[in-house]
Amino acid sequence: MSVTLLDQTRKISKLLHDNSSRVVIFDDICRLVGEILSASCMVVSAKGKVLGFYEEKKGPLLTGLVADSVGEMIDPRLNERFLSVLSTKENVNLLTLGFDRSMVRGVYAILLPVFFAGERMGTTFIYRMKAEYEVEDIILSEYANTVIELEIMRAIYEEDDEEKRKKEILRAAMESLSASEQKAVKCLMKELPGPEGNLITSQVAAKYGITRSIIVNAIKKLEGAGVLEVKSMGMRGTHIRVINEAILSSEQDKDTKKRKARA
Repeated sequence: MSVTLLDQTRKISKLLHDNSSRVVIFDDICRLVGEILSASCMVVSAKGKVLGFYEEKKGPLLTGLVADSVGEMIDPRLNERFLSVLSTKENVNLLTLGFDRSMVRGVYAILLPVFFAGERMGTTFIYRMKAEYEVEDIILSEYANTVIELEIMRAIYEEDDEEKRKKEILRAAMESLSASEQKAVKCLMKELPGPEGNLITSQVAAKYGITRSIIVNAIKKLEGAGVLEVKSMGMRGTHIRVINEAILSSEQDKDTKKRKARA
């Protein structure tokens, strides 16, 4: 391994170690890889969503099939071809990916599949003009791709931890309610049109045979626990916004279990 390659891999490692924001750094990885290889670099999810992107100023413009903004979707046919690549492919013929000949003349690319726990999570796509990728370029690309896999792994674990935390907060909040207040919450969730909306508590109370005071008490307790955000709308009722989404999935799970039991 050359000194230059060692220094480059250390730059990527430093980027990972310096990331204390707990935010996935796909854009930063793409930028660093792009600057080192004088190439454009893109990370795409398995569904075709752009997770990170860096565009080399003097690089080729692959318009039409490739999106150039994080959050956008690439062409579904291109993503299918990405997903068919199961190991690193260097100096890829972009015509085989569906690009127009006039667009990719003199363009060289590397495709690297992104895996986590044996599951395909996405693809790293690196491309540039006029220079084929040599062994050191490929080693650096694969090292960067490993960092991307680690970031995806971390994002998945953090998402799982956050979901567990929300469920625990909801469990504690629901245990603080009386049986009648828990019933009131279930009725409210049935009537709420989505994650947020307006409800007239007196109408909900009349529909389900619950006193309005019980509904109001339940709402206040869940608001205090950070599960709901509540705002009086006067004659239009009460605006309720769900902050802890676990309450929605919890009610859906209960309904599903009941339907299965009846079946």
